This record gives sequence, structure tokens and C-alpha cells, in this order.
Amino acid sequence: MAGRVDLDGNPIKPITICMIGAGGFIGSHLCEKLMSETPHKVLAVDVSNDKIKHLLEPATLAWADRIEFHRINIKNDSRLEGLIKMADLTINLAAICTPADYNTRPLDTIYSNFIDALPVVKYCSENGKRLIHFSTCEIYGKTIGAFLPKDNPLRQDPAYYVLKEDASPCIFGPIEKQRWSYACAKQLIERLIYAEGAENGLEFTIVRPFNWIGPRMDFIPGIDGPSEGVPRVLACFSNNLLRREPLKLVDGGESQRTFIYIKDAIEAVLLMIENPARANGHIFNVGNPNNEVTVRQLAEMMTKVYSKVSGESSLETPTIDVSSKEFYGEGYDDSDKRIPDMTIINKQLAWNPKTSLWDLLESTLTYQHRTYAEAIKQAMSKSTAN
Repeated sequence: MAGRVDLDGNPIKPITICMIGAGGFIGSHLCEKLMSETPHKVLAVDVSNDKIKHLLEPATLAWADRIEFHRINIKNDSRLEGLIKMADLTINLAAICTPADYNTRPLDTIYSNFIDALPVVKYCSENGKRLIHFSTCEIYGKTIGAFLPKDNPLRQDPAYYVLKEDASPCIFGPIEKQRWSYACAKQLIERLIYAEGAENGLEFTIVRPFNWIGPRMDFIPGIDGPSEGVPRVLACFSNNLLRREPLKLVDGGESQRTFIYIKDAIEAVLLMIENPARANGHIFNVGNPNNEVTVRQLAEMMTKVYSKVSGESSLETPTIDVSSKEFYGEGYDDSDKRIPDMTIINKQLAWNPKTSLWDLLESTLTYQHRTYAEAIKQAMSKSTAN
């Protein structure tokens, strides 16, 4: 760690980071990176520490004096402002961010992503503290190209579907499509943060993740998450593969997405943390435009990768089609493509993702098979016995 310098050759000074949502998927990987590769201290704030327990115990770990866990629900805890005051930088990762919740729990979704984030922004602004706020690629909504006729050649023109932080409009569906409750709440908190920067000098960076994937992501229903819950697409497919069930393709799996390996994405976040002069005032797409597939292609690839890592043969019927209404309920809507433009992050932080889709799927599914396969077999045999 000695002699570490930023992108401009300046020595990197140790800082204290208040990380809200440190116990989640992204937070756990970021904490690992900060503990193993930097001298920074982390005040880890969350309601659960299951995913970072290995960083907190035993007390003899090399970084034991650089990470503290604070079990706090930021909705109603007066200790939050004190922790933000103690830190040089606050990173806000807390959110409800599971698509199945957007139209079944729209009020919780809006409160979690807007109302609950307000005090964090306020405390950072009032106390002169820097903020890195995690937003979402959902902020863009639908592409301009989605509104063109299916056979219009302009649909193939990147100007109509590549998403740029400083130029692309945010196009959401009608109010009755409650799926956009999440994107709308996230957009409003982004606008508030931007306004705090413009009017009150808040130093901020906004991160827009494009499908970050890797070990410890999301949850497997009934094993490390609620039995009734529906996780995001990759964890949904993993769950099906682990249970030897067909993968459900919503509306034919025609939507296109890009996926990025969590370790590549965390490299980008560390650059933002340690290069404030280059990151402040910017919104950054963090994704991998080279890893674009339709959801159907993703299902096919995951089936092949899982056969390789588990040694199990593929099902005779690996996928089935379901309607979005059947899968998500009333009020679901979707965007067609999500391709991040990488110009700004490349220019400011000289960052590019490295890991191919096949490799990131292999890493994730190897972890999931090793971690969950036995637990799922036991759960399934219990339910059969009953």
C-alpha cells in the first residue's frame, strides 16, 4: 500500500468512508477492495452484516482497526448524521432495487430511493462532506429508438439507443406503469444532488450501474432471501438452474442488456474514491457495452456455463416463455436496450472493463453452485417429504 498515487501522480492520503449499504452485494465487494488494497477506514452502515462477516471477524485480521460495523436503519436513526460528520466521504448504496418490487411495492420503492436518501444528501451538504451516490441505468428509461417503427433503419443507429450521461433523455412509461416508480425516484434524487452541487457547493459523484454481476449478488429465494421474492434476471436464472427448473423468459426474452463483472466495476468506484478532482460533479455510466445479449441469449449461455461448472446435463426444455403480467403482475413495462456510452468515464478516469460475459458467468455460477447447491437439494427434499 505504501507509495500509492492517484491518476495525476499525487500521493493518496488515507480517508474515512461512511458506507451506507455496506452489507449488500456491491458494498461487500467494495469493502473487500478497500481493506485489502488501500489504507482507508470504513464505517460500514447496514441492517445486516452477513455478506461482510468475513471482514469483521476475527479481531486479529490485518485491517481490523479500519472497519467498524454500525447496525443502523437509515429511515429513522439519529446516529447517521454523526457517522457522516466523522467521515471524509459518504457512499450511499442503500436502495430497494429489485424489478419485481417496483410495481408490487411502489410506495416502498419510492420511499427507499428518494425519501430515505434525502437526509444523507442533506447531512453531506450541510457538513461539507463529499458524496458518492449510487443511482441506476434505469434512470434512462426507454431508448429513443424504442419509439420508432420496428423496421426503421434508425433503430440501428447508435445515436438512438446508446445512453449518454450528459445527452440522453430519461423516457419513462405512463404513470399507471408502476415499474417506473424506481427510475423516477432515482432520477429525482439525482436532480436534487445535482442542484445541491450547483446551489450549495456539494461535492458529489453519481454512479449509474449497468447490471453488475458476481458472487454474493442478489439472493436465491428461500435460501438466502425471502421464499416469495423474485430477484433480478441473473439470480432468477441461477435459481432455476440450481433447482433444475426451466428458465422463464419474460415476453420472449427479447430485451437486450449488458452485464459487467463486479470486480471490474469496483475498480471504477475505487478510481472515483481516490481521484476526487477528476470525479466530482460527474455522473458516470459503469457498464460493459461489449457484453450485450438478449435475455434469451443470456439464458442459453447460462445453461451452457452451468452444465460446465456443475457437471450436470441441461434440461430437455431449458426455457419457457411467460408474459410480463404473469411474471411481474399488472403495471410492468420495460426498456428495449441498455447500452452505456463510456466516453466520460474513459476520459476522466481512464477506466475500461475487462471481463467477458462468459468469464463473469463462470465465476458467478461456480460460486453459486458451490455455495447454494447443497442447501437447495436439502430444501427440495424436505418439501417433497412433506
